[in-house]
Amino acid sequence: MADKEMRAVYCETLMRLAEEDSRIFVVESDLMRATGTMPFKAAYPDRAVNTGIAEANMLGVAAGLSAAGKIPFAATFACFASRRAFDQFFVSANYAKLNVKLTGTDPGITAAFNGGTHMPFEDIGMMRLIPNLWVAEPSDPVSLEKLLEASAAHYGCAYMRLPRKPAPSLYGPDERFSIGKGKVLKDGKDITIIALGVIMAGEALKAAAILAEQGVSAAVIDILSVKPLDRELILDYAATTGRIVTAENHQTACGLGGAVAELCSRTRPTPIAMVGIHDEYGEVGTQDWLQERFCLTAAEIARQSRELLSKKKA
Repeated sequence: MADKEMRAVYCETLMRLAEEDSRIFVVESDLMRATGTMPFKAAYPDRAVNTGIAEANMLGVAAGLSAAGKIPFAATFACFASRRAFDQFFVSANYAKLNVKLTGTDPGITAAFNGGTHMPFEDIGMMRLIPNLWVAEPSDPVSLEKLLEASAAHYGCAYMRLPRKPAPSLYGPDERFSIGKGKVLKDGKDITIIALGVIMAGEALKAAAILAEQGVSAAVIDILSVKPLDRELILDYAATTGRIVTAENHQTACGLGGAVAELCSRTRPTPIAMVGIHDEYGEVGTQDWLQERFCLTAAEIARQSRELLSKKKA
């Protein structure tokens, strides 16, 4: 299937949901063209709110809409959704037990030429701190559509990372998705690669192919949700393979790597390697260059997998 622009899927899905449910609103801080939601505004002008370049106010407006019984989907660049508007999302939406769906676009290195100030490597870590918040990152157009449907149907706040660029489909249109549940993209018995998001799910599958050529059977899990984690799936594969490599477009210390390490250390101690950002700020560059710069590649996943396996043999 041809690649499809993720922001187009975001808008199309919200428009379909809005046709079925008059409570669906879009709230943005002057980035509708960037997010791709201009068609929503054209179709539902009374349900598209532009708060201007005022992200904290955007979350306040979204909270007010939720308190009035609406289902607001608020979106802005992930750096602003997390760092700039964190207090409003925490207090006005989550602490108040409302129903605000917050989307952070251009996560991690997908911010590309916007550079270090706009390159969020810490947004998942911040959002993981909020009690009962669902924190997710789809890996393809199908999972994005299905997770948006699940988010709209579920009462409670959510944070979703959204790369805007085109992405290949990993799943068929009839695949089912649930909040807090991952998917096994490839089974394996020697080591488990747990990946998050479009970039790293794709790189994990490439890494598994590299390892297969070297006689290593690697399982690949598309985790989809960092909070709640799919505890049962992770622990089952930790028991089966005895080694885990996490792969994320985010800081490992407070992201997927940290979450998996916390789970395993408390429940089933397992050697873990982490592919991701290691205590650094972002930089300006193309996405391909940034992947190499920060070692977010299949080669690095395969290298760390082999290193873990060599320690196991030793």
